[in-house]
Amino acid sequence: MAIVYLGLGANLNAPRQQLDNAVAALQALAECEFVCVSHYYASKPMGPQDQPDYVNAVAAIKTNLLPEQLLDLTQKIELQHGRVRKAQRWGPRTLDIDILLFGDQIIHSERLIVPHYGLTEREFVVYPLLEIAPDISLPNGTPLHSVTATLALNELQQLPL
Repeated sequence: MAIVYLGLGANLNAPRQQLDNAVAALQALAECEFVCVSHYYASKPMGPQDQPDYVNAVAAIKTNLLPEQLLDLTQKIELQHGRVRKAQRWGPRTLDIDILLFGDQIIHSERLIVPHYGLTEREFVVYPLLEIAPDISLPNGTPLHSVTATLALNELQQLPL
């Protein structure tokens, strides 16, 4: 089974509840074994600033699914929770689930890029991921904690439980 790290984010329609619902949906996936989820973090939006702040987390699962099969399932969860895909990049959303890492695979297909293309540049992904996997390295061997030396926190805050 591959261990997969998923980035979770929401900033519409009760974002904390959206993440709770996403975690419950991931726990219920028959094809996967839920491992854990980080604390929730408040973060400023990327892109347009005229939207609410985000709530983000990282979850870990184990699966025998192929990467694009898991992508289909995560996109189905997003749709079930009101996700509407719009042309606006980095716009507000009810739920976003990104495949950050899929074992040690490097994937570059039309539908999926793993490691996630923005993983090392997004504090709202790096810090929650390091919380649940402090010794993790990227598939190229780079320890993830090494990016924190130059990664601004941008007001990232761990939320109380």
